[in-house]
Amino acid sequence: MSSKNKKGKGKIHWADVRNFASKVSARRFWNGLQVLGSFYYSKWTGKPVQWGLPITLSFEPTTSCNLRCPECPSGLRSFTRPTGMLKKEFFAETIQELEKSLLYLYFYFQGEPYLNPEFLDMVRYASAKGIYTVTSTNAHYLNAKNARATVESGLDRVIISIDGTTQETYQSYRIGGKLNKVLMGTANLVEAKKELGAKTPHIIFQFLVVRPNEHQIDELYELAEQYGVDEVTLKTAQVYEYEQGNPLIPTIDKYSRYAKQADGSYKIKNKLLNHCWKLWHSCVVTWDGKIVPCCFDKDATHQLGDVTASSFAEAWQGEAYQQFRTKLLKSRKEIDICANCSEGTKVWA
Repeated sequence: MSSKNKKGKGKIHWADVRNFASKVSARRFWNGLQVLGSFYYSKWTGKPVQWGLPITLSFEPTTSCNLRCPECPSGLRSFTRPTGMLKKEFFAETIQELEKSLLYLYFYFQGEPYLNPEFLDMVRYASAKGIYTVTSTNAHYLNAKNARATVESGLDRVIISIDGTTQETYQSYRIGGKLNKVLMGTANLVEAKKELGAKTPHIIFQFLVVRPNEHQIDELYELAEQYGVDEVTLKTAQVYEYEQGNPLIPTIDKYSRYAKQADGSYKIKNKLLNHCWKLWHSCVVTWDGKIVPCCFDKDATHQLGDVTASSFAEAWQGEAYQQFRTKLLKSRKEIDICANCSEGTKVWA
């Protein structure tokens, strides 16, 4: 890798930092302090309390996806929960309740957001509320029209999944995907920003490091520079069958969530301590209104509330949530979705 590309690693992206900071109102700052205080109180005492509302919320635009990635329930079409599209009216009702305290809104859980025809309308609505908005996409639908509409929506950050620098490597995981579409979508977005004189969205290439693509990390930085991408992140991959090894587990240890043992088996590096910041500061709402603890509950098996049946605050402070927090503080390793959790094992570059 050239010295120029090496300098890109670990860089602080001040324009994005300033944009994020501009979203912090006094009300949101105070809510964040309450959430942080309640997390540490709960961690130190073992008694679950929650004094604030979530700082971060993930809202699922859809469960549908055009790709068939092998470690993704959406790609595998393996959900037991219903599939569908988030409706903007329902979305708006939920945001109205949380807008004064909510700082960070992630339009993603499962599926490809751009398949929802109302997706950018919802981004526009949240952006108008001064909430920092983010999405993650495979970029296959970022044609010139959608790219321009994305910039005009006020989206603050877009994460583009690009897991290979050649078609052969890319399609080994992103099954059914076309790398040229990803690159064209990226180019369209960069061009739309230039045409509109916009500073957002902050564009990120996210590289899920697996064994078939780990040799292309240096090439990724060169590709990002070529296309005018703002940032590159390297992400560790979750695999479901890892105990006896898996062909997706990288050979470069720092990019693996799993450690090889003396007997040849693997175990997750996470020590699964009995606390989790995610459960206090964030949650996920599925397209049909189910509240689940985090992004590891992909099939929504731990439903802690339903915003179609009650207010968000009632669910957030409700019995189901408190029981789940209590269980986590007592023995996190007994919760199935925690068993393959990456909290504390991610790699950022």
